[in-house]
Amino acid sequence: MTATESETPTQSETRPDADTRSDASPGQLDRLPRRGAVLRMSEVRAAEEVASEPLGDENDQTMLMNMGPSHPSTHGVLRLMLELDGETIVRSKPVIGYLHTGMEKTGEQLTYLQGPTNVTRMDYAAPLFNELVFSLAVEELVGIEIPERATWIRMLMTELNRISSHLLFMATNGMDLGAVSMMIYGWREREQVLRFFQKVTGLRMNHNYIRPGGVAADLPDGWRDDVLTLMEMLPPRLEEYDTLMTGQPIWRERLQGVGVLTPEEALALSATGPVLRSTGVAWDLRRDMPYLAFDEVDFDVVVGSYGDSFDRYAIRLNEIRESIRIVNQILDKMPPGDYRAQDAKVTPPPRARIDESMEALIHHFKIFTEGFKVPEGEVYVAVESPRGELGCYLVSDGGPKPYRMHIRGPSFVNLQTMPHMMADSLIADAVAVISSVDPILGEVDR
Repeated sequence: MTATESETPTQSETRPDADTRSDASPGQLDRLPRRGAVLRMSEVRAAEEVASEPLGDENDQTMLMNMGPSHPSTHGVLRLMLELDGETIVRSKPVIGYLHTGMEKTGEQLTYLQGPTNVTRMDYAAPLFNELVFSLAVEELVGIEIPERATWIRMLMTELNRISSHLLFMATNGMDLGAVSMMIYGWREREQVLRFFQKVTGLRMNHNYIRPGGVAADLPDGWRDDVLTLMEMLPPRLEEYDTLMTGQPIWRERLQGVGVLTPEEALALSATGPVLRSTGVAWDLRRDMPYLAFDEVDFDVVVGSYGDSFDRYAIRLNEIRESIRIVNQILDKMPPGDYRAQDAKVTPPPRARIDESMEALIHHFKIFTEGFKVPEGEVYVAVESPRGELGCYLVSDGGPKPYRMHIRGPSFVNLQTMPHMMADSLIADAVAVISSVDPILGEVDR
């Protein structure tokens, strides 16, 4: 990786490959969102405007157009209302809610032990992060400490999940922009990670593996060799991605200077993750507000310089490399011991004990039917998901179920940056901007 500015990157902050930005025209790199980028119009009024518009009366007349809701091209059931001046987007407005599932309200009807089965389905590309943030919030309320091995297992699984999520982005981003073969390659590598998840958790997605008190089961025999095989397979494939896309003139032309966001706009709009880091703001919760044992591993926070779609692509590509570094360190530091807290209040008895002890059977039955009670209080815990700050706010009234649960989904917050990125850009660039944000609508319409 090389620096894109005059200063040398520090150990904790590197910039992705973008040293040939001179290929792009000054107009591309200087393009900035303008004020009034958001189309502040209700759907009813928009329909009335479209119905009442005379056709072809004035040359400077703008047109309202719907883009979506169409699943394959918008990473979920997302609708965009666009105000067009010819092929130029004047203003836009994301319209959400087509996928609404009421998961937060559902979470208030489930016990704390059942909670991970619900939250894991929000960001379905990174389900382990949902389980992690919920479990950390519950453990904060209960006041229990999990064993060291459980902490490192959680780090291993979530960093592998970050890799699989970014590989999915590589695949879909390539498909969105016409690099069809990238869809095949990204899917191929992600499949290897999902096979490891299936071996550990029993499922490829929506695992319910990270639970309050630790994890559901210890790592299986041969897990270390499986992870080493993955870590050896990925680097040469990432080099292929660089050859296929990073240095490709058409790829750069489609992404450089497209969807520009300034650091001030990103911070004002509460953007996080690669969207924020693409503007040059080196904010990563793993480094700046460490959780689990991330303060014991060495990695770089990858940042961009221009805040455009190319930076967001390059950051995710290089974050895969950083996650590989972290996973290799986890392999060296994985401690022995228990994989879950031995606290009868939150931990069910071992499966073998149920066949031998009536007390163990009763304990197992009660903890899975009634759940465990959590002291009164409220807590907010956040982790760094592949899309940014994923937070969980829990309120307990002293019962076995949350009184209130709210998830701060990074995709939901990052969506509001899109009108500012799209203003004054061509409609052909709209899909590139959507893809660069990498939203998961299951996390938005929760």
